[in-house]
Amino acid sequence: MLAIKHHFSEVGREPRDIELETIAQTWSEHCYHKTFKSEIDYEEYDESGKLLRKEKIKSLFKDFIRRATEELKKEGIDWLFSVFDDNAGIVDFFADYAIAFKVETHNHPSAIEPFGGAATGVGGVIRDILGVWGEPIACTDVLCFGDFNASYESMPREIRHPKFAFVNIISGIKHYGNNIGVPTVNGAILFDRSYTANPLVYCGCVGIVRKSRYKQKVKSGDSIIVAGGKTGKDGVHGVTFASIELKEEQERSVVQIGDPIEEEKIKRAILKIRELGLGKAITDLGGGGLSSAIGELCDKNNCGAVVNLEKVPLKHANMLPWEIWISESQERMLLCTSKENAAKVLKIFEEEDVIASIIGEFIPEKKLKLFYESKLIGEISISFLFNGLPKKRRKAVFRRKKINEPEFEAGDLNIALLSLLSHPNIASKEYAVRSYDFEVKAKTIVKPFIGKNDLCLSDAAVLKPVDSSYKGIAISCGINVEYGKIDPYFMAIACVDEAIRNNAAAGGRRIAILDNFSWGNPDKEEQLGMLVRACEGIYHACKALKVPIISGKDSLYNESKLGAITPTLLISALGMVSDIRKSMTTDFKEEGSSIFIIGKTRKELGGSHYYKIKGFLGKSVPELYPEQANVNFSLVQEAIEKELLLACHDVSEGGIAVGVAEMCIAGNIGASVDISKVIAENSDAMRDDFILFSESLSRFIVEVDKENEKEFLALAEKCGASVSKIGETAQNKKIIFKNKEKSLISLEVESCREAFENGIKEYFEGVEKVI
Repeated sequence: MLAIKHHFSEVGREPRDIELETIAQTWSEHCYHKTFKSEIDYEEYDESGKLLRKEKIKSLFKDFIRRATEELKKEGIDWLFSVFDDNAGIVDFFADYAIAFKVETHNHPSAIEPFGGAATGVGGVIRDILGVWGEPIACTDVLCFGDFNASYESMPREIRHPKFAFVNIISGIKHYGNNIGVPTVNGAILFDRSYTANPLVYCGCVGIVRKSRYKQKVKSGDSIIVAGGKTGKDGVHGVTFASIELKEEQERSVVQIGDPIEEEKIKRAILKIRELGLGKAITDLGGGGLSSAIGELCDKNNCGAVVNLEKVPLKHANMLPWEIWISESQERMLLCTSKENAAKVLKIFEEEDVIASIIGEFIPEKKLKLFYESKLIGEISISFLFNGLPKKRRKAVFRRKKINEPEFEAGDLNIALLSLLSHPNIASKEYAVRSYDFEVKAKTIVKPFIGKNDLCLSDAAVLKPVDSSYKGIAISCGINVEYGKIDPYFMAIACVDEAIRNNAAAGGRRIAILDNFSWGNPDKEEQLGMLVRACEGIYHACKALKVPIISGKDSLYNESKLGAITPTLLISALGMVSDIRKSMTTDFKEEGSSIFIIGKTRKELGGSHYYKIKGFLGKSVPELYPEQANVNFSLVQEAIEKELLLACHDVSEGGIAVGVAEMCIAGNIGASVDISKVIAENSDAMRDDFILFSESLSRFIVEVDKENEKEFLALAEKCGASVSKIGETAQNKKIIFKNKEKSLISLEVESCREAFENGIKEYFEGVEKVI
């Protein structure tokens, strides 16, 4: 406020309402990312309170996120087309094609109005792809929900019960994606008590871009066109509401109203304009509405703009000019074109029955000049708008937690495996995911469900974007909230590793990632300290595994009277597939083939789901061993390329035991595994249950035809990977684990399938009827 006061004192007048509203949108956490740009005094303490280090951080974004990508570019990564500078990250594909990928969060809107929040999250991220002249070809969705067993009486009045949130968020995603005709091909669904008041909704979209048609440069005199839905009062103050903790009573008008049919028409028009080369720049009208979109274009292109707000098509009569300017009503795009092409662009929108209007033009003077019915109602300096916010110096503190490794008896391992397979974070999400259309557009090669039972989720989706080529892309993700309860640094590393593992397991190579942070209030030292730890983890993982970050988003202030969410990081991965006909799935294919484990197993069960079903958290969170990880990834990628594998599955939640069981369930085939053959650190000292359920990183289970064993082992030796044959697939449809002659687990595949399929249904208890 002091900066605003000083600025307008220099200008020599009082600020107008529309100018203050513009500044509020642009300077909001959601649009400006103040936390990631802040200077931070960071302190780290051990469990006893001893200071371990102090550090001054200039910017989380520059020091960790962008830095990782910039350093990797200097080391030889030359296939990044556009990163951090547009609505989506873009990487080269082949010839004139590039792939765009963006993942957004829509947490606050979905907490207030679950159906509308989730639906407009999907619509918004699809427009992000249109906003780089891309054709949307696939969506992803990762959802986090709270305690379904909470009684309705215990819930605060203003908080939607997690079951209500679940039903309506799933329905919102289904409604938008299915109606616009973009397949939902990948994602995850997680549950944790900390999400009870703040469900998390991550919406992603992938699109194909023609590099020769990518234009984002305007000049003075170019026309500004708004096209799509009419502007209304829905979504007013959306970004400012998303930049604070949830209030007890929040107006639902901050949540926009989606219309997928309108967006489909807009999409068709934009792709026609792209192919005809009529546009000069494009962006979506998302957070901050016209104020952010036009302001950001002026800032990027070193110019200003004149805007006539009365020319904006409206839903409601008598809207105030500032409401028109900052409204976030959905299904709107901003296009810039030369004056001579403006009429042609309007004609294309008219042919698609889309409302479009010229509302202004760019000018050389670096100011936003806002008019309403010929009267100047606002004049803002672009420099002040984007550079005038004073940098805040923040303090961040991270205190290592006093957590002990639990001591307990293993008990019945048959019950343990069935309990893990039926745990909500592992069990089948079939009846939720089935509601999404993942076949539309006929580009999905590896679909969400695979195997003879068509029940288990694939590690990654594989798509064939271009009809004339067998080249494809793999889309995957990594997320694990349990690790964040111990140390967000290791959570971040594990999420990067998991996203890459899932991608490589399907045949993905040349992988790039996106980061999405969902956090509590960063004004609190402890929350900011955990955010610093996560950013450090991402930087170190990306450098070690040689994967660049191409885009991202942060959603902060996820707190309510129930407290803050557990720090949560989603990593999404985009990989290239040289030939989609060689894509790999996780289901065992043949009886009598060999089962190999790739990678070393360690006693790392902190944050594991095995500890979770026992009621423990633990301390020994999995760590990354970069050299081993990289050779393991290379082996899997080369083996898939040489067609040496029948099946491949990453080892993640539930460890080797759950991984093998999922492959058996998917293929309806038995397996016999001897864990004495597992390559384990201090194997003689490790308990059987720890070998079975450890979640050590960078590991894979692969199925190899006996005829290919020799060549596979030779390739493993060449790569330098640790590989061991641990068993065989079996005809008897039983899942057997033993340690030499000692029997550990013996279960029917059918029993495991029932636990996997029915566990989540029992957890929801009646929700499936609503869905």
